[in-house]
Amino acid sequence: MSNGETVQGNPAVVGLAGFALTTMLLQVHNIGLCDIGPIVALAFIYGGFAQMFAGFQEFKCGNNFGYSAFVSYGAFWIGLGIIFILNHFNIYHSSTSDVGWFLVAWTIYTFIMWIPAMKVHGAMGLTFTLLLIGFILLDLAHFGFPQMTKVAGYELLLCSASAWYMMAHIIFAQVFGRDVLPVGKAWLR
Repeated sequence: MSNGETVQGNPAVVGLAGFALTTMLLQVHNIGLCDIGPIVALAFIYGGFAQMFAGFQEFKCGNNFGYSAFVSYGAFWIGLGIIFILNHFNIYHSSTSDVGWFLVAWTIYTFIMWIPAMKVHGAMGLTFTLLLIGFILLDLAHFGFPQMTKVAGYELLLCSASAWYMMAHIIFAQVFGRDVLPVGKAWLR
């Protein structure tokens, strides 16, 4: 910029991509197409660390919604990765219901975040609605309805696609200088 103005990047592009990619790969696992190894790696690095780092950058931007979402879901991925590692090496075995309660806690957090998400824009409302439904399906899968894991897998692939869309919206808008991928009006006024 010629007037000396500093342009700041939007940390949401990394946070959304970390969430979308890691969520997508876990769901590919949940529907039976890949093993857990790549998900563990992503849980620590992209879904975990990169998403948390994006959240800390959102804090600097004064965006409490992005700060809370990216840091919290980054912590979710790291926590889930630790559960997978502990189970794999028989250091501590988390039962299906143990993981279920872990997911119930995240369902509650997601419900809280779902309400302000509907006030951001339509794509954010859709992403959090799909995430909330996905967590509920996974809760059911861990408390007596294991067939819901595959249903949640397909449903959360839609959630992942919605997060990818929001990331692309932000990048395309900056690169093209216009709204190429509209995100829709907020569901709540």
